[in-house]
Amino acid sequence: MKKYAIKKIGIIERYQEYLPVTERTPIISLNEGNTPLILAEALPGYLGLKNIRIYYKFEGLNPTGSFKDRGMTMAISKAMEAGAKAVMCASTGNTSASAAAYASRCGLKCFVLIPEGKIAKGKLIQAYRYGAKTIMVKGNFDQALEMVKQMTQDGKITLVNSINPYRIEGQKTAAFEIVDDLGDAPEYHAIPVGNAGNITAYWKGYKEYQKAGKSETLPKMVGFQAAGSAPIVLGHRVEKPETIATAIRIGNPAGWQSALAARDESGGLIEAVTDDEIAWAYKFIAEREGVFAEPASAAAVAGVIKLARRNYFQEGTRIVITLTGSGLKDPDYALSFDDLVEVVEPTYEAVRRVVQP
Repeated sequence: MKKYAIKKIGIIERYQEYLPVTERTPIISLNEGNTPLILAEALPGYLGLKNIRIYYKFEGLNPTGSFKDRGMTMAISKAMEAGAKAVMCASTGNTSASAAAYASRCGLKCFVLIPEGKIAKGKLIQAYRYGAKTIMVKGNFDQALEMVKQMTQDGKITLVNSINPYRIEGQKTAAFEIVDDLGDAPEYHAIPVGNAGNITAYWKGYKEYQKAGKSETLPKMVGFQAAGSAPIVLGHRVEKPETIATAIRIGNPAGWQSALAARDESGGLIEAVTDDEIAWAYKFIAEREGVFAEPASAAAVAGVIKLARRNYFQEGTRIVITLTGSGLKDPDYALSFDDLVEVVEPTYEAVRRVVQP
């Protein structure tokens, strides 16, 4: 039987000319990236947008189910290059899952601090099973991150939150992929904003690709926070952030200033959406588009709906919405709706009563 070589590369190998790597950098990869850009079929029709194309950049199809893998392959690779023995992060879930996976890939110890009771079970399970030492802090994400900063000050443990610049370098590659797929940058890019590393990274990627002659234009960056966790929108720190979108339940974003720069330089905006709006968008994209994304992802969809109703988007343009993670990350929320299952007797007549083609 003829044997075929299977070759799939991750973001560092694909985009190394745009990344701070050398021949001495060990590439720690799970073949992340190359996520699909899915054309929205139902949303434009629902919004009455006849001449605007909407795409979902579905980052939930990365190896650990979120966009964090793009930054983590860079952060862990550079940590290995520097001779690190252990890494550490604070997390609302996705970062801990990704850090644990990539650390296990190369034998690094991994420590994750998570806010007690404020993390989706799907993400918590990943951190456990990938072998990270998981520590619950009786506080919120911001307090956990402050502890991580203190614990990594002496350099014995490498911090791998998005304040690590290599994380941003990896995450910017999503913008490269979008331009590669569309042939140019979209006119608008919508994205959830939590710790604000992702909006920072996408804007950096778009600018670098334009400078390299890969695109002619730059998008307006439109970011969305949850109303109960919207420090950038409010203009002040939120001491007790609350939202169903646990991935963006952050009251003092590390990337606050760079998010403002992305907004202002691009001519975009950062606004808030309510939990009700997030919940509606979450169900809509799953039930009408066939795309199952985590609640934080739906914040960006809810934001696009909100702006479309204000006639914000110009005719003949393209909108890309980043869906940050898989819906499987948060099974409890997925099962929290009251329209899930109808229980009937095991008879043809009972089943036929509820089956209406």
